[in-house]
Amino acid sequence: MTTFLQQLMNGLSLGSIYALIALGYTMVYGILRLINFAHGDVYMVGAYVGYFLSRQLQGKEPSIGAALLVMIGSMIATAVLGLAIERFAYRPLRHAARLALLVTAIGVSLLIEYSWQLLVGPDPKFFPSLAPHADWIVAGVRLTSEQLAVIGVAFLLMIMLRFFVQKTLTGKAMRAVSFNIDAAKLMGISTDRIIAITFAIGSALAGAGGVLIGMRIPKIDPLMGIMYGLKAFVAAVLGGIGNIPGAVLGGLLLGTSEVMVTGYLSSTYRDAIAFAILILVLLLRPQGILGRVQKEKV
Repeated sequence: MTTFLQQLMNGLSLGSIYALIALGYTMVYGILRLINFAHGDVYMVGAYVGYFLSRQLQGKEPSIGAALLVMIGSMIATAVLGLAIERFAYRPLRHAARLALLVTAIGVSLLIEYSWQLLVGPDPKFFPSLAPHADWIVAGVRLTSEQLAVIGVAFLLMIMLRFFVQKTLTGKAMRAVSFNIDAAKLMGISTDRIIAITFAIGSALAGAGGVLIGMRIPKIDPLMGIMYGLKAFVAAVLGGIGNIPGAVLGGLLLGTSEVMVTGYLSSTYRDAIAFAILILVLLLRPQGILGRVQKEKV
């Protein structure tokens, strides 16, 4: 039982990061019906921005204030990157065929990956310690400060996003654009501004996920966004892509499943479980756990 609880905690911390990245996929898809395949690379950039910021603070003792500073800096940098991607890559093709947008998304992803390798080199980097480390044993389960920080920060950001979308005027405008972009234009909503804000928020959450993964697994590289991005996409589909609570649920379920498979079967199947889940979801419930079937006129 103790081993199961330990694995569950590990799964929740990993799933929290998947959920943060999945939120970017689901927000963009909910508004534009676009799968932003460059989103995993935005997460990678967030991890590197956090790494470089933490190196600047390396002379100081690890502290919560320094960790917050690194987190905020990474979120701002990735939000700006998300705005640039939307403005220069996707906005000019907004009325183009879906295939053109898909190819553009893949092209942007490759551009970021290989440009980043040229800038920082292909070798892995090791994330410095950001906050003071502590261990606790609760009911036989070992809890670390990094583990609790990942779960706590991720859930705090997700709750803040939920409040923003449900309670603010901009959030209501986002829901209106998601429901019907043409009707939203007729109601006087600046859809370009709302779409840009959506990209910025989703990218900032991915940047936060990059810093959190640096705290949890202190090894980053320029291609780390490929697998994490794909798994986060699976999480979004599992929960119901376009559905914010669904993205959170899908991320937590995927992270827990991955850790359980690694702990009880073999680490060989760690990556395979995500794609097995994707196939099952597409076969049994294509709309996802919390998604709804949408009828489209052809």
